[in-house]
Amino acid sequence: VQLQASGGGLVQAGGSLRLSCAVSGFTFDGYVIGWFRQAPGKEREGVSCISSSDGRSYYVDSVKGRFTISRDNAKNTVYLQMNSLKPEDTAVYYCAAGYMSIAVILGEFYDYWGQGTLVTVSS
Repeated sequence: VQLQASGGGLVQAGGSLRLSCAVSGFTFDGYVIGWFRQAPGKEREGVSCISSSDGRSYYVDSVKGRFTISRDNAKNTVYLQMNSLKPEDTAVYYCAAGYMSIAVILGEFYDYWGQGTLVTVSS
């Protein structure tokens, strides 16, 4: 099982980035794919997740209306479109997969993790 996160980079405040999480070694069925982030000196934070069973998506309050999670089952890829980026969005972003019936954005429920991609938002 592998998750490969990509798409990070340096962007000015107000800009956009799209992160990708390519999944291999399993199918989406029954799995929730989540995005998490960890800023320097801070704890890891759940950002968003998407359920494979019904396609529902969930977001932490700080990104609602700015970030959109989506999935492409044919490509086994989950995306995180990030718009109106703010300096406080600067972090290493990780994607993760967890087998669960109810989607939650809590890291302890996720079994597999990607390596992370750095997002830096300048003011």
